[in-house]
Amino acid sequence: MAPTALVTGSSEGIGKATALLLARQGYDLVLAARHSDRLEAAASEVRSLGRDVLPVVTDMRDPVQVTTLVEKTLGHYGHLDVLVNNAGIYLSGPIEAFSLEDWHQAIDLNLWGYIYTIQALLPHFLQRGTGTIVNVSSIGGKVSVPYLTPYCTTKFAVTGLTESLHSELSPKGIHVAGIYPNVINSDFMQRAIFRGKDEPDRQARQEQLEQVLKVPVVEKPEDVAQAIWDAIAHKKAEVIVGSANMSIAASRLFPSLMQWIFRKTFQLKDQT
Repeated sequence: MAPTALVTGSSEGIGKATALLLARQGYDLVLAARHSDRLEAAASEVRSLGRDVLPVVTDMRDPVQVTTLVEKTLGHYGHLDVLVNNAGIYLSGPIEAFSLEDWHQAIDLNLWGYIYTIQALLPHFLQRGTGTIVNVSSIGGKVSVPYLTPYCTTKFAVTGLTESLHSELSPKGIHVAGIYPNVINSDFMQRAIFRGKDEPDRQARQEQLEQVLKVPVVEKPEDVAQAIWDAIAHKKAEVIVGSANMSIAASRLFPSLMQWIFRKTFQLKDQT
């Protein structure tokens, strides 16, 4: 019987790269994402690697849809070995420019989406006495970054969720791991939220990130997928990806300096 994995946000970027890597490692897959066309395209790539795959169109912000996703997963395979929580959204801008709707989008997807899958699958993992939960967090879940406040809020929450679950569930045979990448050169820009003092400021924030993503040293989705596999294969509780190690080390050694650098980097037109 082949091992099985459920990957959320798996129609593109980190999720898709992770699904393909797990397929190469002999896993059968369940893929979850909102857009059916991209999801089916990703599923076709998994099939081309000779693995079974179940694509399920799911909005991870909806607990009913997530419950259906888990029911279909267990109905199709009978068991699940690995859950990779990855679906998320990036937000950038001055704190006062974000609406409550923006906050809800961030929290509902980046945090509640993870909680919904864990809540739905935990009875299955506990009954089997085994299972792996991988939560993709961010450097923004380790280091406070101004002008990314809603994003960092959700990612710090994911870090706390992950570390607490690891402590509680490891004696019960369930491995929980957190993955902490820096900004990744992927297509997440398509769903990112940018806010500003005015439209030129909002546009400048988007263009700023687009420029960062063109830097050659910026990690790719495949780098994060490899980190996820490292956590699964070697039972690591935490994997910090590439350049995120330097960001965390610098923030610990020079916290005031790094906060000044972050403010100057992301401030743009917010001069007050």
